Amino acid sequence: MSLIHPTAVIAPGASLGRDVRIGPWCSIGPAVTLEDGAELVSHVVIDGRTRIGAAAKLFPFCTVGLPPQDLKYRGEETLCEVGARTQVREHVTIHRGTVTGSGVTRVGADCLLMAVVHVAHDCALGDGVIVANNVVMGGHVTIGDGAVIGGAAALHQFVRIGRGAMVGGVSGVEADVIPFGSVIGNRARLAGLNLVRLKRLGIERARIHRLRAAFRLLFKGDGVFAARIAAVRAELGDDPLVAEVLAFVEAPSRRGLIRVAAEADAGDDDAA
Repeated sequence: MSLIHPTAVIAPGASLGRDVRIGPWCSIGPAVTLEDGAELVSHVVIDGRTRIGAAAKLFPFCTVGLPPQDLKYRGEETLCEVGARTQVREHVTIHRGTVTGSGVTRVGADCLLMAVVHVAHDCALGDGVIVANNVVMGGHVTIGDGAVIGGAAALHQFVRIGRGAMVGGVSGVEADVIPFGSVIGNRARLAGLNLVRLKRLGIERARIHRLRAAFRLLFKGDGVFAARIAAVRAELGDDPLVAEVLAFVEAPSRRGLIRVAAEADAGDDDAA
């Protein structure tokens, strides 16, 4: 049974699933869909063509699906989606997409967006992403499944963060982060692999060692970068994790790749 507080304002046309819970002083626009079991704790504002997934939980003073902070936006009907079981904490802002981008801002399932996170227009977050407090994203940022973004990090528009990557707190990320990469600093530099995430995914020790060998060849080897890519593909390209990193590196990019700084190598040589 749904529980809707009498102070909540729900526009005609809004679609509410079964067993939704809508707390005091929430505002829901006419094109909003709340799937079964979604919960709005209180003072939540949702507008635009926005879908909130099953059992997602939105905390006080967050806003979802409002117009983007893009001066080219002229009120076009674009989309915003929040996946099932995702938690959106206090004062988070998630803006709808734009017609000059993908047209949709999407946050995947089982994510945690901590307080005061900003997800800009046309961003795409995969499943199981954790974004810590006070992180800000420019438009069109892509974050792969299971990535972790540390507190107060800033992600430049069009940046790609690969699956399982880690961005350290207070890092300024101006370029792409490889899958399972770990970056930190202002401006962020590639410090190694996110070994903690690899282990939590249950990746076998031998496969982690192959990925580390590929990392060293690719980012610390001799010769031009294209030659190093070819060498990694020839020696280790049959490993699925290595192949995933190579595919990411060679995919089209608006921002280029974050590389290893000379002084940022120390953590990568610890035993896995």
